[in-house]
Amino acid sequence: MIPVTKDFIRIQELSQYEGKEVTLQGWVQNRRDSKGIVFLILRDGSGFLQCVALQEKIGDTAFEEAKRLSLESSIRLKGLVKKDEKQIGGFELEVNSLEIFENAEEYPIGKKEHGVDFLMDHRHLWLRSKRQWAIMRIRNTVIFAIHEFFQQNGFVEMDAPIFTGNACEGTSTLFETDFFEEPAYLSQSGQLYGEAMAMAMGKIYTFGPTFRAEKSKTRRHLSEFWMIEPEMAFYDLDMTMDVIEEFIRFVVQRVLDKNKFELEVLERDVTKLEVVTQKFPRISYHDAVAMIKGEKDVNGKNSILTLQDDLIQTQERILAIGKEIEERELAIKTPGMKKGQITFNEEKIRQLKVEVKDLEEAERNIPQWIASAQNFVYGNDFGGSDETVLTRLFETPIMVYNWPKAIKAFYMKEADDAPGFVRGVDVLAPEGYGEIVGGGQRETDIQILIDAIHHHELPMEAFEWYLDLRRFGSVPHSGFGLGLERIICWVCKLPHVREAIPFPRMMGRLLP
Repeated sequence: MIPVTKDFIRIQELSQYEGKEVTLQGWVQNRRDSKGIVFLILRDGSGFLQCVALQEKIGDTAFEEAKRLSLESSIRLKGLVKKDEKQIGGFELEVNSLEIFENAEEYPIGKKEHGVDFLMDHRHLWLRSKRQWAIMRIRNTVIFAIHEFFQQNGFVEMDAPIFTGNACEGTSTLFETDFFEEPAYLSQSGQLYGEAMAMAMGKIYTFGPTFRAEKSKTRRHLSEFWMIEPEMAFYDLDMTMDVIEEFIRFVVQRVLDKNKFELEVLERDVTKLEVVTQKFPRISYHDAVAMIKGEKDVNGKNSILTLQDDLIQTQERILAIGKEIEERELAIKTPGMKKGQITFNEEKIRQLKVEVKDLEEAERNIPQWIASAQNFVYGNDFGGSDETVLTRLFETPIMVYNWPKAIKAFYMKEADDAPGFVRGVDVLAPEGYGEIVGGGQRETDIQILIDAIHHHELPMEAFEWYLDLRRFGSVPHSGFGLGLERIICWVCKLPHVREAIPFPRMMGRLLP
């Protein structure tokens, strides 16, 4: 560890200083006061801490200043570290002195509920909230775990270009730009370059931003996102599925080990993540379609009947919440209720109203999902609702393999035992989160690739370098791509992928 000379500590280090006087620096996340005492919740990026400032200890002048502190004011505190299991992080600071860097202006993000557009317009400030802090901490763990897994397993990290002169899967979803008076595209995948690098290194992975110009506003789509794309020489699809499974298991386990507090902040049911220790089911596209349409049961569960039951439970929960809100609102109006109880009930009502919004959306969506599942056309790609229907039948991520050739990329290898299907795999996360990984075995026959390039009307000259990989020492090889924000979305159980990245870019959102 690099030695750093400093005269303060961070909240995450408090356990080393129990019973000692320390200096902390940070921002006021919350403040409340009563006669002779001010309670401050300090955040410093590493954690949160309740700090108790008594008038008799810090003096009248500092006490009055403390009472006037606004949200997000920046301060330095000195005080005694005390163990208190009831407080955030298990510690509390008994303040001896207070210094103010800046008493902030009125903070635009308050305790009241704000609309999504307002929060996105203030994303630079929204990141400071406890929930967003927890998500970004988990994102950091996921990123570190990704590198850890591949480095431990003999992969070499290599970088694919952002500017490309050709498209992996056609140009319809690419951002075009001018590159010294030549058309160029922002990369939608580093996969083709990954193949070249794997022929040099054996096993590689790329990790970088990718871009998709789809005009989509679904909860799963971003225009700029981060992709992890391993490529492996001498690997077939079955070997690749083994790697994917171990990779996801490793990353999720790291989050469970390192981010217990952050998962608690998000109120994440960790039992839904702990099941990654179980074997991931591997299902052919053919069987998956039968499951979606309700023609094939999974461990006694039928997709259509399960959704119908979900709808009934959702409607019952909406009615129960309505009744609870009514009872709590009535209780608040009852004379004699203490301020703390009123605050507790008001916060509970707010939480219930958020829950009911999600339930009402599910109430609208479930009948559409049922209709879509029943009318699914064999040979089509899965939409978001189809993935939701299928994953509802499983607790773990699932692997759907052998996809129709017509809906997959031109470089996918056709299955020897299933003409018209390619050796591709999609990994679908449970709880309705859908695809987080897509990959498969690559075609090694140069003539088949040439025919596919012609069929897709792609410029042959742009792929000559790619065809060279088949001319000079071609070998069976395979790989996959994992969307960083999508796995974070599932791990954190986020309603929208925009919360999984610090500054999201999507249609209609270029600032801040």
